[in-house]
Amino acid sequence: MSKKNLLLVLILTAGVFGIINTEMGVIGILPALAERYQNSVSQAGLLVSGFALAVAVAGPTMPLLFSGMNRKKVMLLVQSVFLLGNLVTVITDDFTLSLVARIIPALFHPIYCSMAFSLAAASVGKEQAPKAVSLVFVGVSAGMVVGVPIASFLAASVSVEAALIFFAMIHAVVLIATILFVPSLPVHERLAYGTQIRVLRKSLTWLSIATVIFLNASVFGVYSYLAEYLGKVTNLPANDIGFGLILFGVANIAGNVIGGRLLTRNAWRAIRMLPYSLGVVYILLFTYGQFSVPMLLLTAGWGVIAGIVGKFNQYLVMSAAPEAPDFANGLFLTAANIGTTAGAAVGGAIISGWGVSYVVWTGILALALSVVTLSLRDSASSIPKPQ
Repeated sequence: MSKKNLLLVLILTAGVFGIINTEMGVIGILPALAERYQNSVSQAGLLVSGFALAVAVAGPTMPLLFSGMNRKKVMLLVQSVFLLGNLVTVITDDFTLSLVARIIPALFHPIYCSMAFSLAAASVGKEQAPKAVSLVFVGVSAGMVVGVPIASFLAASVSVEAALIFFAMIHAVVLIATILFVPSLPVHERLAYGTQIRVLRKSLTWLSIATVIFLNASVFGVYSYLAEYLGKVTNLPANDIGFGLILFGVANIAGNVIGGRLLTRNAWRAIRMLPYSLGVVYILLFTYGQFSVPMLLLTAGWGVIAGIVGKFNQYLVMSAAPEAPDFANGLFLTAANIGTTAGAAVGGAIISGWGVSYVVWTGILALALSVVTLSLRDSASSIPKPQ
């Protein structure tokens, strides 16, 4: 990868980090935000669920509408919208206005992220494309697992406004870097909307979407309650719970990189083994989750596999519809958000009915469904199979 292309991919990675950080970072400061807006934590939770719903709705449509626009202009537009939205949340104490200031940028989330994946892949040769996309996925993982503790620390040690300013600063830096270092990136061969939408006629596309939903549900149906699991099942003290969450995050980032390398070597075999590998981890979690050292080791292994899942999910949809990369990435983002929401909901229901120790069965159930859809996808897939 040339230095010029590497710089572009790094800027895209930072931009994706800022967007995911804006989405997920508020999770760690919801109690402080509830106090700021003088409402309940559950009401403040709309700042998270409202954002996710907007992303799921906009995923298939917004990347399609902006697919013919100059890539640099898209980058500048989206980062500007996120910067403005974050600044509004810094200066206002009105909950409704803050909610609107998050939902509007959320509609632009799929535009930037889907473009970042396709642009990173297009900036290098075909063989290096999975590795370039993996770098962008580092931004996704970092935004999900690094933003939360940083925002929590700033809110606790300085103020909740400082955490919100942190979100805004990332977008400001990426915006300036885009202006200075990213050249004009016009779309030379604009795809007609009809051409892109036609990928929905393929069973391979729908089977890929279903597989992504189940695989993401398998990860986030359990990960959403990792802190509670570490506290109530493993009986770790608060500081060690934080360490466990950070350990998962670091391992997740490593998994993104590993996933890119696996896809360049033998995509089909790696994808086929993935549900079974994650299933083994969940069975071990259920069996040994009450023991602190094995649990932390399993958390690290789980984090690596979860990072690979994220990378493979994007590959599944992209390989099903390579003729419409922006639209395909938008479909991936929608499927991933649906899976995350559904998995968390089912996990919560299982905890309510049987207790937190049984939440891992959310992941196992979703994995079983993913094996079915992945097998059906294989029968219709163009992925070369080993002899």
